[in-house]
Amino acid sequence: MLRLRPYKSCDAEKIVTWLKDERSFRKWCADCMTYPLTAEGLNAYYQKEENNEDYWTMVAFDESGVVGQFIMKFPDENKKRIRLGFIIVDGHKRGKGYGKEMLELAKKYAYEILKVEEIELGVFENNEAAYRCYQSVGFKEKGERAIYKIFDEEWICLELNQRK
Repeated sequence: MLRLRPYKSCDAEKIVTWLKDERSFRKWCADCMTYPLTAEGLNAYYQKEENNEDYWTMVAFDESGVVGQFIMKFPDENKKRIRLGFIIVDGHKRGKGYGKEMLELAKKYAYEILKVEEIELGVFENNEAAYRCYQSVGFKEKGERAIYKIFDEEWICLELNQRK
């Protein structure tokens, strides 16, 4: 059974090992961070939001330790919507339901604690496993897309959402 807790700087050492190559790194962060990512780099990125009361970095854990991580932030001042991002699960745990369970906990937190009406996220079209995971917990395409230039390629980012 998974539980959530706030991210701690000591979590970074483990999380950065889940990003095995540059392509998977770019699918995860959309060039928001520098590759190769180090624990210090991840902590520095999250420390920029340390005093932002509209931004949460969370980890999912079980008896084996940290197994997943994501951020939640209010994208605007009305605080009726929350955006999930930097969603990742330990590579050894993928395909075993950990991502789905972590997202269900994130949804529960967003709806019950933060009292939002909508949860949104973006996923690259070339990240099929993540896309299927998001669909499996009820996210649907909004019809909005953005194009990112990564590796001299055009990557299409699909916007997904779910309403309470």
